[in-house]
Amino acid sequence: MTLSATVLNHVHRQPSIGGLTVLHLTQPDDGGVGRVVEQLVRAQVLAGLRVAVACPPDGPLAPAAARHGASVHPWHAVRAPGPLLVRETAQVREVVRRVRPDLVHAHSAKAGLAGRLAVRGRIPTVFQPHAWSFEAVEGTVAALAKLWERQAARWSDRVVCVSDAERRTGERAGITARWTVVRNGVDLTHHRPGPAEEARAALPVVRNLPAGTLLVVCAGRLCRQKGQDVLLRAWDTVTARFPDARLVLVGDGPEDSELRATAGPSVLFAGHAADTAPWYRAADLVVLPSRWEGMALAPLEAMACGRPVVVTDTDGARESLPPGHDTYCLVPREEPGALARALVRLLGEGQLRATLGRQAQDHARTAYDVRHTAEAVTKLYRELLGLPQAECRERITR
Repeated sequence: MTLSATVLNHVHRQPSIGGLTVLHLTQPDDGGVGRVVEQLVRAQVLAGLRVAVACPPDGPLAPAAARHGASVHPWHAVRAPGPLLVRETAQVREVVRRVRPDLVHAHSAKAGLAGRLAVRGRIPTVFQPHAWSFEAVEGTVAALAKLWERQAARWSDRVVCVSDAERRTGERAGITARWTVVRNGVDLTHHRPGPAEEARAALPVVRNLPAGTLLVVCAGRLCRQKGQDVLLRAWDTVTARFPDARLVLVGDGPEDSELRATAGPSVLFAGHAADTAPWYRAADLVVLPSRWEGMALAPLEAMACGRPVVVTDTDGARESLPPGHDTYCLVPREEPGALARALVRLLGEGQLRATLGRQAQDHARTAYDVRHTAEAVTKLYRELLGLPQAECRERITR
């Protein structure tokens, strides 16, 4: 059956809540994007949707999605565009032919590229950038990325941004799209406060630290986007004031070796963590010094665990913080001095950290419940397909 014939069948059958089939296409499949997709998959399966996931088969998302009840289809895609794109796009067309989805939801730049080239608007398509690709590059490559996004918007029935700032960045880049903002959410049953001492005792990297050691945690892929190199430049100033403090970098990635070569003895490397919640509970303070984001998931998770978070002023950062926290917790990008001053102040004021942590937890519980995120996304699907909303809301929120 051709793709066009498949689409024609979908036009006539008008799926119900139990019959709606969504295909999530994603590369990357780890880090924040992978966790967002996994959360959506879990919620949508519970809501009665038929969920398929196309992603690299050797990462964490494929087995997780299968455990939640989704059908998983190997997509052998790399992160960067290049000569493999033709093959990757052909693989997407084949997955679409097999799955016959009512709607395709493409996550991040690579899936948005291959997915929209494969489908070309012939099936309702949602694109979710999770931070714009042109922010990661410069010069001619950035100009080409912007040009592609402007052209590809016509093959996107909706572009979903995780913050108003991310949407505004797209608009400033000249992208004319049908926008929807759906902020990221957190599983509040899992990400919740707990005693730091208990958490540290269960984590080999820090279990032998002396009681009372000030611990700063940065969880994220070790790559230029997340800005750990900026954090290491700031850390010398922090240890000059607090010589016994320790910084833990949780994650792995392409800059692992370079970061290890420049880090001092007070910086600990935890490697990849399938579950970062214990690290947030172990921390006195969490930091994410990113160069660009849409709305980073790690700070939301840390806040849900009752920890204050210092973040750089990327898209979504200001929006993600509780009211008033920008005074203490928001610093300019790529300014090690400003980052160091924020860390030193908060490490030196335990009562302030405790107050900010309680406010952060309350804010996360109010604003970032993943059930609300899943409900908003599935409501969007039904809007695009012209289906009623009431049954969807009932299933997702119960």
